[in-house]
Amino acid sequence: MDLGYQGRRVLVVGASAGIGFATARMLAAEGAEVMIASRDPAAIAAAAARIGAETGRIPATVVADITQAGAADRLLGDAEARWGALDLLVDAVGGSIRSGFEALTDEDWLSNYSFNVLSAVRAVRAALPLLRRGTAPSIVLLGAAASRMPYPNQIVSNVHKAGLLGLTKTLAGEYAAEGIRVNCVAPGRTLTRLWQQRAEKLATERGTNVAAIIAEFAHEVPLGRFAAAEEVAVMVAWLGSPLAGYVTGQTVNVDGGIARGLL
Repeated sequence: MDLGYQGRRVLVVGASAGIGFATARMLAAEGAEVMIASRDPAAIAAAAARIGAETGRIPATVVADITQAGAADRLLGDAEARWGALDLLVDAVGGSIRSGFEALTDEDWLSNYSFNVLSAVRAVRAALPLLRRGTAPSIVLLGAAASRMPYPNQIVSNVHKAGLLGLTKTLAGEYAAEGIRVNCVAPGRTLTRLWQQRAEKLATERGTNVAAIIAEFAHEVPLGRFAAAEEVAVMVAWLGSPLAGYVTGQTVNVDGGIARGLL
């Protein structure tokens, strides 16, 4: 199926690894003009080289930490200088703190809010002028299944990822008249580098191996396994494409069925 990305101008923030990287690689393979951003210079350069080798299309790169004030404006300034407009913004920045409620400080809450919510706010705000000049413009945010089924010992992420649902729905309503669609993809357990590192830590603490840890957590997923980052990227790519032109304000779980609620 042709998703209609040939020549579309795409910015993927948080693209050095995981779902962001898988999305950027998929969109480059679909023919998009891709710019990727990360706060790690070495990681984003390596990601660009790998995408170029695998797709024949080397993405532009920008080093930017959009948890910091002003970084999103500089990032979108680079996109404006390169293209003058933007057709799709994908924000794949986020993370969690594993902790019980009482152990968390104000700084924990504020720093994770900046990471999960304010970073998306900054990226969208900076991108809007360019999206208004784009063709069938779209925004896709990366949330988490935890927004609909809170995980234990991840209260900070549970609260902030739920906030992304509200942000998505509100932005979609506010900018629909301008033809800008806004949607969110909420992954469940996905075998990214972060999950691999978590599994390694737990395996060391419990005196077992990584495979046993992954199998333990996969057991809670109805499909019985973790997702590959590429399986989430497929949904991001579709929602951001012109084929999804009548879909806006939605949060779509890609979670193997782990979130059991009706809504």
